[in-house]
Amino acid sequence: MKKILITGGAGFIGSHLAEALLGRGDEVTVLDDLSTGSLANILGLKSDPRFAFVLGSILDESRVDALVRECDEVYHLAAAVGVKLVFENPIHTILVNVRGTELVLEAALRYAKKPLVVSTSEVYGKDVDPGRLKFRETDDLSLGTSLRWGYACSKALDEYLALSYQKKMGLPAVVVRIFNTVGPRQTGEYGMVLPRFAAQALAGRPITVYGDGSQVRSFCWVKDAVAALLALMDAPAAVGEVTNVGSDEAVTVLGLAERVKAQAASASPVEFVPYEQAYGKGFEDIRHRVPDTAKLHRLVGFRPTMTLYGIIGQVLAFLKGRTE
Repeated sequence: MKKILITGGAGFIGSHLAEALLGRGDEVTVLDDLSTGSLANILGLKSDPRFAFVLGSILDESRVDALVRECDEVYHLAAAVGVKLVFENPIHTILVNVRGTELVLEAALRYAKKPLVVSTSEVYGKDVDPGRLKFRETDDLSLGTSLRWGYACSKALDEYLALSYQKKMGLPAVVVRIFNTVGPRQTGEYGMVLPRFAAQALAGRPITVYGDGSQVRSFCWVKDAVAALLALMDAPAAVGEVTNVGSDEAVTVLGLAERVKAQAASASPVEFVPYEQAYGKGFEDIRHRVPDTAKLHRLVGFRPTMTLYGIIGQVLAFLKGRTE
């Protein structure tokens, strides 16, 4: 049994990670300020004597220090997230993400704890290899000048910090780049496209596609993503490495809208909304975001267990249960 700290553990992925860790017999402490996470995500865990919730900020240095000191491993997920939130609050995004990661790494080094730092596919930026159309961990990072890229820049710096602590100080840090991850408890409130499409389809409202819908994405079931995180934390070969976590099953955003509409048996029309109307002036989108998962498979033998069809069905079922 290990003592695990999850920063941002009341969020969508963090709450599923907490469940999985408790399920294998670990003790779990969650630190979250509930700015984007939700107490509802972890209420079902509070009756477990091996679970503890701490309401607080990742920027609270003394609290982070104390919690890291008491754990064996830390999964660092706390961050300002969501495309819309990030674009509207770039200063907050950069300060929280970079300083929060710095505090976690400092404490992990101080007490010789193993950290897993969760980064994002956003760090790859705009340009994918046209001959491969999948982002590989060895690709260059290509960010734009729009404030939309502040999140990606902050997470890239998080990665460099973690890798520097590993290479220069010997801290056994693991870095993962999460691609679009979906499942129960995810909300469209912060720009997450699949739950937004699903909620619109079930309500009979227009399914709103931002831009022209030709953007290509992939979606990974949250329990698959969590399984990958657990495996990477336990894999010695993952220390000091950056590894993609996601599914390589690609779909256009318009194609996703049409699939959601069909599986929901919805009469909702599909409507296109200009980026400027959705996010404001100066927004730039990633046209093609699909991971190369060869490294993940090589390190831990991981492959997703659920297809996009199954994922859409699960998201629809979850939302139906909330509204019925």
